[in-house]
Amino acid sequence: MHRLTGKRALITGGTSGIGLETAKQFLKEGARVAITGRNPATLEDARKQLHQDVLIIPSDSSQVAAQKQVAEAIQTAFGGLDVLFVNAGIAELKPVEQWDEAAFDRSFAVNVKGPYFLIQALLPLFANPTSIVLNTSVNAHIGMPNTSVYGATKAAMVSLVRTLSGELISRGIRVNSISPGPISTPLYGKLGLSKDDLASVAASIQSKVPAGRFGTPVEIANAVVFLASDESAFTVGSDLMIDGGLGNL
Repeated sequence: MHRLTGKRALITGGTSGIGLETAKQFLKEGARVAITGRNPATLEDARKQLHQDVLIIPSDSSQVAAQKQVAEAIQTAFGGLDVLFVNAGIAELKPVEQWDEAAFDRSFAVNVKGPYFLIQALLPLFANPTSIVLNTSVNAHIGMPNTSVYGATKAAMVSLVRTLSGELISRGIRVNSISPGPISTPLYGKLGLSKDDLASVAASIQSKVPAGRFGTPVEIANAVVFLASDESAFTVGSDLMIDGGLGNL
């Protein structure tokens, strides 16, 4: 299928996991694709995997000024934008008593502030129609221990889906989100845990998922393709749970 033929798409955090897989699926569906990322090594690896068919934009998703630079790069290369997948984010999980102000601010900067000002910077470039998809989390909906800050950042994004939908739909801009459950991505390897502790945490999480397994990046990417395409033209302000049933408990 070519559900995104002719569409210009930007994926933040597009160098690994869900973002990289979504870039692959967008390309298969006919889109022109740009991705952002911070790490030069992963940016180069993504370039190789995507066979030079994407616009690579080095960018720190936590910095407000960087979002304007991303918008400028999109305007120069594409002239406008039809799809935005806000995927870049961090997950730092620890008990309440272990948080400090710097770590708290970092999580909100990457997961909320940067995405908000990216959308603002891109407003003049959005076509009519445009689809914006935010990557939130099942942790915005459930009370999982050690996720107080992470869950709060993702809950803020779910709230933005509703408020921005009401504000932007008159411009032809649809805003929706996905809330993935545990997905097999490199994100879990960035939690700072030992190999044994990481395996223990993964097993504990998996035991709580009614489907009995972690999801895969392509299962999330397929949902993003739907929300990005005209097939979802009447879907506005919705949050799609893709969590193997975890959020129903």
